[in-house]
Amino acid sequence: MTADTAAESLARLAAERVDHRFKGLPPDADGLTVGELAAQRRNLFTGGFATPVLALSAERLEHNLRLMETYADRHGLAFAPHGKTSMAPQLFQRQIEHGAWGITLAVPHQVRVARAFGTRRVFLANELVDAAALRWVSAELDADPEFRFVCYVDSVRGVELMDAALSGARRPLDVVVELAAGEGARTGVRTEAECAAVADAVAGARTLRLAGVAGYEGEVPQADPERVTAWLRRLVALAVDFDKAGRFSGVDEIVVSAGGSAWFDAVADVFAGIPGLSLPVLKLLRSGAYVSHDDGHYRKLTPFNRVPEEGALEPAFRLWTQVVSRPCAEQAFVNAGKRDAAYDLDLPFAQVIRRDGAERPAAGVSVTALSDQHAWLSTTPEADLEVGDWVGLGLSHPCTSFDKWPLIPVAEADGTVVDYVRTFF
Repeated sequence: MTADTAAESLARLAAERVDHRFKGLPPDADGLTVGELAAQRRNLFTGGFATPVLALSAERLEHNLRLMETYADRHGLAFAPHGKTSMAPQLFQRQIEHGAWGITLAVPHQVRVARAFGTRRVFLANELVDAAALRWVSAELDADPEFRFVCYVDSVRGVELMDAALSGARRPLDVVVELAAGEGARTGVRTEAECAAVADAVAGARTLRLAGVAGYEGEVPQADPERVTAWLRRLVALAVDFDKAGRFSGVDEIVVSAGGSAWFDAVADVFAGIPGLSLPVLKLLRSGAYVSHDDGHYRKLTPFNRVPEEGALEPAFRLWTQVVSRPCAEQAFVNAGKRDAAYDLDLPFAQVIRRDGAERPAAGVSVTALSDQHAWLSTTPEADLEVGDWVGLGLSHPCTSFDKWPLIPVAEADGTVVDYVRTFF
């Protein structure tokens, strides 16, 4: 796909018609294109938007994009942010414009979305043994000389299945051996000896090429700085040993990749010490949750808490809800629940209340439970809350926030909606 075609694909998102598929948008916008609605620059609070409605902060989104671009550049890291977080091609493009090497993804459908919108470099942080998906990837590689695709392998059997599915491919498929984060962790090869056996199998495959090593330090059991650092050093040592053994033949660079959203500082520290190898090293970081950050899980875990001199991410999501019931002094209900808000790691957080155009902290208000379409609020005597008030909720875990909203308004601090982000889950 050419750059012009990619731009045309993104532009077509603005030509999509607004209708009942997109919750929270103004009912009187039906029939407008997304671009036409964006051009109206409606206000989130006075422009006819219907609660519940999820919004992204324009300023905070841009701040987070710039911060991680700067961080990766400062530490000599290539950056392939995990696209599963947002599944939003517009955000993929902005991440690439902010210096990303490419986009990390997890499953073939996500790769198809990225390719439909022109993503040229994809790191699949997962094993891929589905024959139909492999044949599709191979066809994409054969059709586009500029397409770069890398995925995990962690078993001889997987290598055999891949090689069989890719029979007849004109371009080899690049793979990295995934080192497991430890016994009982998720996917990946458990021992260095088994890693060598998988690498030998790749060398014997007609359609695969060993490009490096990778893994996910977030799965290290009982993760703490010492355990995570020890595992990352194992990963680097594996790359060094493979290089000494001449296993990286036919490639231009050696890929060494790790990095979720909780330990990228450790990745930066250990990767800075990768010794000189026989080829240039692509030190590939894959953190994804940074793009929106959050008010819960990642706010507590972000490495920027440990290195505040490097900056700070800002939570960019806010879910706006409305009080629909106030049955007693100790309780209220707003009209957003499990269908609208992430709840797999933490319940939402009541942050602000809006009434008659004025906004104030949600003092004395907390979310205690979610039903499908309601949030249960506990209210103390200091809570000033009435039916009809808007309540802004902070969310925890971006990955399960984006996936509930197919079209998300991007609003400036005064509520002016300047864009809409389309997601594809």
